[in-house]
Amino acid sequence: MSETVVITGASGGIGRATAREFARHGARIGLLARGRTGLEAAAKEVRELGGQALAVPTDVADHTAVAEAAGAVEKEFGPIDVWVNVAFSSVFAPFTEITPEEFKRVTEVSYLGYANGTREALSRMLPRDRGTIVQVGSALGDRSIPLQSAYCGAKHAVNGFTSSVRTELMHRKSNVRITVVQMPAVNTPQFSWVISRLPRHPQPVPPIYQPEVAARAVVHAAAHPQRKQYYVGASTVATILGNKVAAGLLDRYLARTGYDSQQTDERVRPGRPGNLWEPLDDEDGMARDFGAHGEFDEKASARSPQTWAARHPGSLLAAAAAAGVAGAAVATRRHWS
Repeated sequence: MSETVVITGASGGIGRATAREFARHGARIGLLARGRTGLEAAAKEVRELGGQALAVPTDVADHTAVAEAAGAVEKEFGPIDVWVNVAFSSVFAPFTEITPEEFKRVTEVSYLGYANGTREALSRMLPRDRGTIVQVGSALGDRSIPLQSAYCGAKHAVNGFTSSVRTELMHRKSNVRITVVQMPAVNTPQFSWVISRLPRHPQPVPPIYQPEVAARAVVHAAAHPQRKQYYVGASTVATILGNKVAAGLLDRYLARTGYDSQQTDERVRPGRPGNLWEPLDDEDGMARDFGAHGEFDEKASARSPQTWAARHPGSLLAAAAAAGVAGAAVATRRHWS
């Protein structure tokens, strides 16, 4: 039986790729985002891939709008089984160049948007004692970097908030599950649509992964929510573990390299439009679908061996055992030859 899934931030990037992945499993999907052009394109893709779609224009920072969207999805498709929080916005700039209003708005979308979505999901899942919430997190929720103070602060907050909710569910002995998928640098349109005050075009810090890598991890986490966290990409593992053992060293390293590594060589005009306050789908009356991918296809990897291993621990153990047996056989032959 197919599931009913809600995805915030579904018009582009990881949210868009995740909608496609759930559609391949025949899911009924409520697509939430602000931009109508992107939402309509996402809904079309979902239907073409075998799923059902309901596009609901929603600003996740508005808790009333999120509640109304959740109600619309359940009216159309029935009880929500999986809720995936993805929606975010950001500002690329030193903290002192981000206005108080901008910082507040990033926090409302990228942190409180997750709280609003989680609240609505729990209000429906707890009485039924079933359901799964997947938070799309980031390695930057453990290890902050320069030029993204608002976004890093929001992702840190999501981790703390989710841990608190998880322990409350455990206290209730609830069958509702909540898990976080910590992401690496991903080739999404955010680098073209967030506000940037950098002199050059913003970019993800390599290694870069395609959004489909992230989407497969999200769908796997939704099906296996027993783990409290999933790490996508070896770079995420290295970043989080490195921060635990050498945070001071990373501070100095990022102070030296963190500005240049987040910018290409391309100059950008001052005051380029961003999507913090309004979606760019219909900027100047021109409908534009940004899709799942950003501008870095040539630099992005479509595979992550680490993520595959995390999703297939049995296969990894079997391969290790086979390698051990083969090694033992070689050693035995050498001993008797």
